[in-house]
Amino acid sequence: MRLDCVQLTSTGDRPTNQDAMIHHIDTECGVFVVTDGLGGHQAGALAARSFCLSFMRLRTRYQDAMQHQGCATLQAWIDTAIDGMSAFFTDPAQAHEAHTTCAILYLDEHQVITGHCGDSRIYALQHDRALWRTKDHSLPQELLSKGLIEERELGHHPEQNQLTRAINVLKPHQAEIHHYPAPKVGDSFVLCSDGFWSQIKSAEWLQLAHPDANKPTLTRLAKLAIARAQGQSDNLTVQWVRCIA
Repeated sequence: MRLDCVQLTSTGDRPTNQDAMIHHIDTECGVFVVTDGLGGHQAGALAARSFCLSFMRLRTRYQDAMQHQGCATLQAWIDTAIDGMSAFFTDPAQAHEAHTTCAILYLDEHQVITGHCGDSRIYALQHDRALWRTKDHSLPQELLSKGLIEERELGHHPEQNQLTRAINVLKPHQAEIHHYPAPKVGDSFVLCSDGFWSQIKSAEWLQLAHPDANKPTLTRLAKLAIARAQGQSDNLTVQWVRCIA
């Protein structure tokens, strides 16, 4: 299986970027991570970056087991990565205050496995349709699940930033893990922070499923997301992954 990845990040209209991302592709699989930090005085940025680095440093320990016990292995991988975050903080009190979302995608020729915590998302796209997306751990998502608001209201809901789960060194919450069937040639996956998905309309996601989509397609959508925020754009980070053979 061959994978292609295009990624970008922007501070948007914020003074600093508290998002982070990392990925690895080899002949056996692909692993992709997007995080969005929460916390003042750069604590959120450090939480986002430290989780990405800690998670990927553990790849050789966990990657082989992902092929046989994927969901349990990913949960253990995330748990150990959180343990490793503390080493990046010089002040334990700062570490206790710092949180981050995470969106993790693992792909091999037999399966797709996702892990997420917070409101960073993963989308699966196939040809002319969206297959699924992860469900946010947030108050607006709970309202959507109860039928009290519509999908289009999520990105602009006044309680959008009220999360019900987040990654933190004290481990108050676990990531949510899901297993899906083997990816097919032409399938696309998008990992992104809320600065991206909150400004993209349902029909526009299908642009990234089109066979002719490329890096300019992703760049154009990112610029559109920033423009729609009208000077109030959040940090924006997105990874677009395509199965090409």
